[in-house]
Amino acid sequence: MVTRIVRQLDPQAATAAAKRATGRVVRDASRVASGVLGLAGERMTKVDTAWLRMDSDVNQMMIIGVWTLRPRVSYEQLCKRVDERLLKYPRFRQRVFEDAAGANWVDVPGLDVHQMVVRETLKSRKGGEQAALQDRVGELAMEPLDRKRPLWQIHLVEDYDGGSALIFRIHHCIADGIALISVTMSLVDGGNPPPERKRRAAPQGAEDWIAETLVKPLTDITVKALDAAGGGAVKSLQMLRDPQAGMSGSMEIARLAYQVLSDGAAMALMPDDSKTRLKGRPGGKKRVAWCEPLPLEEVKAVGKALNCSVNDVLLSCVAGAIGEYLRAQGDDVKGQEIRAMVPVNLRPLDQAWKLGNRFGLVPLVLPIGIENPIERVYEVRRRMGQLKGSTQPILAFGVLTLAGLLVKPAQDAIMAMFGNKTTAVMTNVPGPREKLKLLGATLEQSMFWVPQSGNIGLGVSILSYGGGVQFGVITDTALCPQPQAIIDEFEPEFAKLSLVTLMLPWGD
Repeated sequence: MVTRIVRQLDPQAATAAAKRATGRVVRDASRVASGVLGLAGERMTKVDTAWLRMDSDVNQMMIIGVWTLRPRVSYEQLCKRVDERLLKYPRFRQRVFEDAAGANWVDVPGLDVHQMVVRETLKSRKGGEQAALQDRVGELAMEPLDRKRPLWQIHLVEDYDGGSALIFRIHHCIADGIALISVTMSLVDGGNPPPERKRRAAPQGAEDWIAETLVKPLTDITVKALDAAGGGAVKSLQMLRDPQAGMSGSMEIARLAYQVLSDGAAMALMPDDSKTRLKGRPGGKKRVAWCEPLPLEEVKAVGKALNCSVNDVLLSCVAGAIGEYLRAQGDDVKGQEIRAMVPVNLRPLDQAWKLGNRFGLVPLVLPIGIENPIERVYEVRRRMGQLKGSTQPILAFGVLTLAGLLVKPAQDAIMAMFGNKTTAVMTNVPGPREKLKLLGATLEQSMFWVPQSGNIGLGVSILSYGGGVQFGVITDTALCPQPQAIIDEFEPEFAKLSLVTLMLPWGD
């Protein structure tokens, strides 16, 4: 898909033209930003620019997180901690200045942390405090961040369930979910500020941002495999990085080249997703829900007994919960499946503090129509096995980078293609094994949701933390008005799988 877009261009001429044009635009944009704002600017990478421009009236590109704490924490103490830890990351002190060629990060002098950390008071609700908190999180998920300030905000509910609650809203252009979990963990007691980072001496040119946002995440062998597949775009990238590099004709390169071609064809030819009630035009109102954590040791025990991974077990529960929800609505889901886009990290975890977006996407088809929990978990295991070794995350990252290069209507068309083929965005992230503390209070529950782009209206998150596995769902109310009805099926689905596992004829 990436190579098809660029194949018509002569690689050398295109590279030279891109270098000249991008260099001029970057210099002009930086001068404009400095002249208008009187501030130093840093060019935003193209993949981050793509996320910045994805905001719409039905989906805001924010990562939403919720922490519940006991006992209460003080607003002023929280502001001090945020000032000492979070504002050490430059991105959290910078706003975005957009221009015709993209966007700049510009410092905001004299930033007042009290503007970024705000107090919240929950409205009373019949369902209790958790329902009221869920309502407020849903509202904030569609409340745009102020573009005149850094694109993040923390909301403190000082009095919640015998303690406090924090709601994080951070725009996806700042970083992906893996990086932001690492960054927010710097706030906890004992957390560390980011390592010292040297600034670039000169503005990025065409080669610099290509190297930073596309080539570096790829291993040498994968770049060579892409090149062996005959792609003009990747061939020019290879020349930019090492003009003297030659190609070897090893079997490994041929194998990977075939994998790239197969994965690219699979992405381009994906059919539109099943037409369930969860698929359609979002209405622009959100609602979230979460449940009590499942014991992680029990999940591991079931996985070990079935010779499946923890991931297989959890994804099977997700498929079962969605299937049961649709059956309860009167829908016939026998034999049906839905596609979820799953982010795949493309960076070393010890570099998460550098922020930015370094992830790809892989499509996972969930067998929601299989009622038998054992049959379903083995089908999930089979499908997960097929995805191992896939280059689709890298190809998807390349598509997002190219989207950031294009004018917004063209980017929207690319994102619409993904949206038509997808029902949900799903994340599964391992967190700390032991419960953490913030300002002396215990962090009891940690949840987060990544945004849904285009016309996708369902997000599912799985986060292991403190010995438990936390499920969370965010939905557009036009497609699923009561996400709690999906959440309420997770524990019963795991209980069924656990019970059937115990009843299997294990012998001695």
